[in-house]
Amino acid sequence: MVAKRGVRGSTQDDVRRHNLGTLLTQVHRHGQRSRAQLTAEMGLNRSTIGDLVAELTLAGLVIERSSGARGRAGRPSLMVAPRADGAYVIAIDLGVRHLIVGRIGLGGALLDRVELQSQGDWSALDITIDTVARTVHRLRAAAPAGSRCVGMGLSVPGIVRHGDGLLRFAPNLGWVDLPLGGKLADRLGSPVVVGNDADLAALAEHWRGVAAGYDHVIVLSGEVGVGGGIIVDGRPLRGRGGYAGEIGHLRVNPAGRRCRCGSLGCLETELGVEALLRAAGRPAETGLAGYREVIAAAAEGDGDARYAVTRVGRWLGAATGMLANTFNPDIVVFCGPLGDLFMVAEQCVLAACTETALVAPREQVRLAASAFGKDTMLVGAAEAAFGPLLEDPIGVIGGLAGSVPRQREATDLT
Repeated sequence: MVAKRGVRGSTQDDVRRHNLGTLLTQVHRHGQRSRAQLTAEMGLNRSTIGDLVAELTLAGLVIERSSGARGRAGRPSLMVAPRADGAYVIAIDLGVRHLIVGRIGLGGALLDRVELQSQGDWSALDITIDTVARTVHRLRAAAPAGSRCVGMGLSVPGIVRHGDGLLRFAPNLGWVDLPLGGKLADRLGSPVVVGNDADLAALAEHWRGVAAGYDHVIVLSGEVGVGGGIIVDGRPLRGRGGYAGEIGHLRVNPAGRRCRCGSLGCLETELGVEALLRAAGRPAETGLAGYREVIAAAAEGDGDARYAVTRVGRWLGAATGMLANTFNPDIVVFCGPLGDLFMVAEQCVLAACTETALVAPREQVRLAASAFGKDTMLVGAAEAAFGPLLEDPIGVIGGLAGSVPRQREATDLT
């Protein structure tokens, strides 16, 4: 990241706010950095970096600690690190049959986590809101005294309008045009950033996972439904209203099954938990536990399980090939149950991708399972929730505390 320098119309406060956010983002996403590293990465002079570090330290967001090594003057070299106990967010992953809520500290540290499984689903909105709110209150109550909640992020398996977070359509939950984030914010007394689960998974992998360092990324997630999160030139591809990436509703099999969205032969009727269970001759009611049993049996050589894994794996590979042709990504990441499938069906997925993709994009794409297992959406929701703090650290902290002391002297920002 490069600091904003000499932009017309920017006030000194604007530039300082940007630089504080940039510095905090560097240590939040990349871990502790020396002042020398920050000076080189941000293109600012050492005294300015020192002033910015001091202000963030005063706000309780970073700390400086010795690296153990000695600098040129013989003094211990200091490293700037995020204070995980100084600020945290609540991240919520609401799936069709699960709920995971985590308290995640600055720097990405998972401080606390609660996971609930639903025997049915979360389609009853009032029950869902009550359950989520109780779980969030439980985690916030367990936070140490003095620790500050700076945001909340919610991952949902549905189409989310980017402008205001309205949940337009979640076919696997039976929800249409629900202000889910607003309702939850009213219950919790704090704003909630709402995002599509696959979009947030892409954010997690791009910043912290196996796609870190890549600018063109596709993340495929799937349990009951299948979604895609897309990063192009290092930025999320959302489309006009925020609805891009509904890969699961590509019509791939005209002779296939009826999808919950109302169409016929959508990709998510051929992928995901239910598709694998059906191919293995297992009852759909066994859900994710049954899915994992099939995956394990396939790894041990069971014939029926191997057949199911091969069948569904070929659909995953074909979908990957189509996406490679369309977007020419650096990497395609499979998360959640699709990551489990890829681990046992990698060669099958690669073969089907090779058959479907053109040579040029196929040669450039890497396929990988998620780095986070079932917590991918939780990590993504946390990153979304940290967004306002990383944009304006002192403003957000000041809004929580009433006021935060700020340095008054003018600083050279050039």
